Formats: sequence, C-alpha cells, structure tokens
Amino acid sequence: MATHASVDPRPFPGRMALVHTGRLFALALDVIVYTFRPPFQFREFIEQSWFIARVASLPTALFAIPFGATISLLLYQLLDQFGAASATGAGGVLAITQQAAPIVTALLIAGAGGSAIAADLGARTIREEIDAMRVLGIDPVRRLVVPRVLAMMYVAAVLNGLASVVGVAGGYFFNVIVQGGTPGAYISSFNLLAQAPDIFVSELKAVVFGFVAGIIAAYRGLNPPPGARGVGDAVNQTVVISFIAVYMINLVMTQVYLLVVPPKGL
Repeated sequence: MATHASVDPRPFPGRMALVHTGRLFALALDVIVYTFRPPFQFREFIEQSWFIARVASLPTALFAIPFGATISLLLYQLLDQFGAASATGAGGVLAITQQAAPIVTALLIAGAGGSAIAADLGARTIREEIDAMRVLGIDPVRRLVVPRVLAMMYVAAVLNGLASVVGVAGGYFFNVIVQGGTPGAYISSFNLLAQAPDIFVSELKAVVFGFVAGIIAAYRGLNPPPGARGVGDAVNQTVVISFIAVYMINLVMTQVYLLVVPPKGL
C-alpha cells in the first residue's frame, strides 16, 4: 500500500520577509520609472522638501558638531603618539566628509522625514484614502510616493553639505580650543588626504540614503498593520529598518569606493 509524505501547510518562516522584500523592490522600481514619466507633481515635491528641510536642518547641524568633535579628539590623541598631530585636520576632513556627514544626514532624514512620511501615508491608508484614489484612477505611487522620495533625496544632498561644514567646524573648534592645536596646521592639512572624489561619493551616499529611507517609509506607510496602532508600528519599523539598511549600504559603497579610487598619499 502506497504511502504519501505529509505536506506541512505552514509557510516557512522567511516567506513573508521575502514577499515584503520583493514588494519593496517593486515599489522602488515604480518610483524610478515614474520619475521620468510626466506629469511630475512639482508642487507636492516643493512642499515635502520644505517640510523635511524644516524639521531636519537644525537637528542635523547640532548632531554633526559632536560627530566632528569626537573624530577630531580621537585622531589628535592617536596621531600625537606618532608625532603627526599636525595631520589631524586632514584625517578629520576625510572621515567627516566620507563617513560621518552622510551617516548623520541619513539618520536625521530617516528619523524626521521618513517617520513623517510613514505616518502620513499610514493614516491615509487606514482611512481608505489610498483605496479611494485607486478607485478614481489616481495612482498613489505617482501622486504621493514619487514626490516624497525625490524630496528625501534632494534634502539629503543639501543637508549632507551642511553636516560636512558643521562637522569640520566642530572638529576645528575642539582641536584648537580644547586640545591646544595649531589653527594654521589644522587648516593647511585639509588637502593632504582629501580629494575631489571624496566629495562626490559623500553626496552620492546622501542621495542613495535618502532614496532608501524614502522608499522604506513609503512602503511601510502604504502597508501598515491593521488599526491605528499599526500606523505607530509602521513608523517605528521605518526608522529601525532604515538605520540598518543605511549602515549596510554605507559599508558596501565605502568598500567599492576604496577599490575604485585609490587613497591620496601624503
């Protein structure tokens, strides 16, 4: 008598993770496609850019100061042991421009702008406004998601420059005032290690981080758990997932950049 192996009806644990990942990539692809297809929601883009810049500009500047100061303090202590304390400015500028400024910008953009986008879209979803837009023939991705994601990318690029300037200024202040460094040596060493591609990769990182944070926020906002509490959960998930994604992407982009662009020698 033939026997048949029983089939477990329960899905494997990672099934929903794969489903959400696939839908997230599909949303990212839709945003890229719609960006180059008119009409473009320019007014919505301006409003969202202004809102994100308004809530994230001051925190970014304040957050960049201790980042720059910490990097400068650590570099000075390390380089001073090798008699190269005059190169603190060079190392500080390189570290802040390549790593600290994009990370600071991404964290503040995801925390302030991303959470607001997830909350806004999540509230629209549970009020069935998104479904109503689809019934009326309006694509919510084109109408709501695209301008918000582009606004995140634009503001991230702008705030990255702000974070770089404020971070370097904070490092200079703590090196000169707190540690008694030489102002002339700190400033003159700026171009010892830094080069033009460092600025380009910093801006590229900021734009990519803004895109990733915007996509994650939009996806969680359009797919929140049921109920009003689900919107709060979606906001929390947006921030956590964005932080993890930003750090992972930063590692990959940094490794690729170091392989492609050789470091500048002294």
